[in-house]
Order: sequence, then C-alpha cells, then structure tokens
Amino acid sequence: MRVDRLVTMANDIGSFFNGEPDKNAAASSVATHLKRYWDPRMRRQIIQHYKEGGAGLDPIVRTAISLLSANN
Repeated sequence: MRVDRLVTMANDIGSFFNGEPDKNAAASSVATHLKRYWDPRMRRQIIQHYKEGGAGLDPIVRTAISLLSANN
C-alpha cells in the first residue's frame, strides 16, 4: 500500500482519538487500534515510515507509532 495512504488513514484514526483530554491515553488508543485492525504489513510499513522521519504524521500518531515500534 502507498505510504501516503497509510499516513492519511493513521491521521484519520488519530483525529478520532484526539478528543481524549489525556493525550497519552489517546496515543495508546491509536496504537491499540492499529495493532488490532491493521494488517501486520501495514503496521510494518507505517513504522518504517516513522523511523525514516514520519513526514505528514500528526503528533498523536507519531506518539502512537513510537509505542508500536517499541513493542515490535
């Protein structure tokens, strides 16, 4: 899948959880969502994109992907 599409999808998920007042909890919820519902290949690709600078990722999504990255 194209990485720009993954970035858009991840940012959309982040926007949903961004209403949470506790931003750490919001990032954890994004990470949980990505782990539960994204294909492992998609997760690997977005983690790789994050490690290469993560262009276009919203801050909450960056935090979520760093959590995913630490657990892989």
